Amino acid sequence: MEVTAVHPSRHGLDTIGLQHAGNVYWNLPAPVLVTEALRRGEAELAANGALVARTGERTGRSPKDKFVVEEPDSQGHVAWGKVNRPVSSEMFDQLLEKTLTYLRQRDVFVQDLYAGANDRYRLKVRVMTEFAWHSLFARQLFIRPPLAALSDHEPGFTVISAPGCKADTHPDGSPSGTFIYLNFAKRIVLIGGTEYAGEIKKSIFTVMNYLLPLRGVASMHCSANVGRDGDVALFFGLSGTGKTTLSADPERGLIGDDEHGWGDDGVFNFEGGCYAKCIRLAREQEPDIYDAIRFGSVLENVVLDSDTRVPDYDDGSLTENTRAAYPLHYIRNAIEPSCAGHPSNVIFLTCDAFGVLPPISRLTPEQAMYHFLSGYTAKVAGTEAGLGNEPQATFSTGFGEPFLPLSPSTYAELLGEKTREHGSNIWLVNTGWSGGPFGIGERVKLKYTRAMVHAALDGRLNDVAYETHPIFRLEMPTTCPDVPTELLNPRSTWKDGAQYDAKARELAGLFIKNFERFPDASDAIRNAGPVV
Repeated sequence: MEVTAVHPSRHGLDTIGLQHAGNVYWNLPAPVLVTEALRRGEAELAANGALVARTGERTGRSPKDKFVVEEPDSQGHVAWGKVNRPVSSEMFDQLLEKTLTYLRQRDVFVQDLYAGANDRYRLKVRVMTEFAWHSLFARQLFIRPPLAALSDHEPGFTVISAPGCKADTHPDGSPSGTFIYLNFAKRIVLIGGTEYAGEIKKSIFTVMNYLLPLRGVASMHCSANVGRDGDVALFFGLSGTGKTTLSADPERGLIGDDEHGWGDDGVFNFEGGCYAKCIRLAREQEPDIYDAIRFGSVLENVVLDSDTRVPDYDDGSLTENTRAAYPLHYIRNAIEPSCAGHPSNVIFLTCDAFGVLPPISRLTPEQAMYHFLSGYTAKVAGTEAGLGNEPQATFSTGFGEPFLPLSPSTYAELLGEKTREHGSNIWLVNTGWSGGPFGIGERVKLKYTRAMVHAALDGRLNDVAYETHPIFRLEMPTTCPDVPTELLNPRSTWKDGAQYDAKARELAGLFIKNFERFPDASDAIRNAGPVV
């Protein structure tokens, strides 16, 4: 085995049984990884300096191919079901050996990294990849340790990513050639059959969501930023609701855009980078994100102009899920280390394509738990294959159910305890449609959403008058600085109030039906939902 090393660890690959790989490239810095990816034909360079890779058939996550190994520790903690499906230790060992056999004949790129900016809760991570561009992705997305720490880096979890290794559907027990297996006993994540780099990031997020709540830390699928006076805000939301956009605020310091923990001494980022959707990205709307995409960044499935090599962010021909990965310090107002105090405000983001929910509303503690467990947004045509012309409601507990291995109540109770202890205000912000559903109404302008968020964070909505939504029972401000008054009550933006009422009752029914999944929720939380 030839080793090409930049600060290798004395804890080698033999600890997982990979003794006879080809060349092993340890902890290569970004410029060298870019060179390797280009030399190997894995990617191309855009005019702005970003490395551009295509992920082939899989342009997003593969949730149906994700399994958790069932062993004594996980048996007592994991919430088994459609999200967390079990696989035997024997099946895992069989596929691990197959993957290692595949990698023994190939070059391997290794990055030793951290997950967790707070050293009290930090997890040492090792990411082994077949591709140089995947190694760059991991290096830019996780936290890069100081050089002095690399020689003694003993990983607490290892991710092994071998896209070219495909499972056999019958002998390996996999429903397809793709596999994402998490083994909490052996502390290994095994990924194969997919080139989508997001699986690497989200697998460690799932690991943190398993480990931290057992230590009393709220693990959260949210972005976070901090004001000049130290006031912290969290932004929960599913993909496409605005977590990354709203947290990258030129008036506030960025803590992180996607994954955070809330411990005894405040909030901390799990990552050292950002993973932003960039479909229809424009500098005029999102200058910080646009300018962060430069040399050292990775673009996934973004189409380049064949002559100029300029990215065409409006081109969704490969996928609507185009992505940009870049280190946190590429955002000009990012704070490092990415830790801050306890949040004053918590914002739940939803993109309501039915045009029903208010653009901003204030939640009671019981409503907050109801909407956290619901985790609502809506998908529209063009965002995913197979969607028709009508919006489709999506409910994802904790605004990140695919990444939550424990019971949903675990995450809800921890968040509830933290917000009560620190007196956090909780808001529901709709970044979706107004004046009608998708296809009829218009999406709420970003400038108005930013104005409402700023007013909430600055306390300017504390003393204004509120009115109560008759169906969803949400408290809606009657005025907000820099926002048209008629926008604040969604019914007033529809031409036909009766049509609005019908659509609101339709959406309320979907909420109520979904909440049947939580029979153990208290009456106070259940009664905080909508009424038909």
